[in-house]
Amino acid sequence: MNKEIKLIALDLDGTLLNSSKEISKENRLAINAARQKGVQVVLTTGRPLIAIQPFLKTLEMLDFEDFSITFNGGLVQRNTGQILSKKSFSHDEILEIKELTSNLGIPCDVLSEEKVYMTKSKIDSQYDTLNKLLTFIKVDFDQVPLDVVYNKIVSCTEKELLDASLDKIPESYFDQFEIFKTQAKLLEFMPKGINKAYGLTQLINQLNLKPENVMAMGDEANDLSMISWAGYGVAMANAVPAVKEEARIISDLTNDQHAVAHIIEKYVL
Repeated sequence: MNKEIKLIALDLDGTLLNSSKEISKENRLAINAARQKGVQVVLTTGRPLIAIQPFLKTLEMLDFEDFSITFNGGLVQRNTGQILSKKSFSHDEILEIKELTSNLGIPCDVLSEEKVYMTKSKIDSQYDTLNKLLTFIKVDFDQVPLDVVYNKIVSCTEKELLDASLDKIPESYFDQFEIFKTQAKLLEFMPKGINKAYGLTQLINQLNLKPENVMAMGDEANDLSMISWAGYGVAMANAVPAVKEEARIISDLTNDQHAVAHIIEKYVL
């Protein structure tokens, strides 16, 4: 067993989950074996905690000493719900992003904990097809409540339109916000400096660990921060090129071939 690795951080879509959005038996057994050896396993995701409950239940990670990084690092939580670290948008910031998405002609959905405010846009958002456990509320932008936490903003539409829009975003917005794709049809906005590496940093400070004690696995642009930050950054075979470039380890297997299990067995167990 590699005793240096004390925490495994796992992205969901394209990494831990297969194309059917399920955790394979092979991945589940490998994760359980690592946990039995005392290794902490943490899901790192753009989703809120409520939207990953089925996966936490499958992995039997619902206790007080189990943790998740949600909203791409914006929240660090015990899986019982207690918040350890929180960063969010101001109302002025979400207004600025709404103006940008309107100019680009793409949807703008504001996430506040388990609620999604689907603001009126030129084209309809497809986000409600991705996360069935969230509560979706269709509103004009000026109807978004002022007294709630703005965790993140997403734009969910066809890949070709998102890719073209991403190329048109002025550089000044990248200076102000974290902007990245997390799935082919999903573009996300986060407060500046908030990413999965930030969330993991907050967590390991509480657990008295160091980055070199962390193995992080991912496949998409929002995983890039933790892949480059962790002592053992792992890219799936299906990862985007930028993630592979930063990874210390590149799996020969995809998320549909139980890559997570293979990596855990080879490098951790």
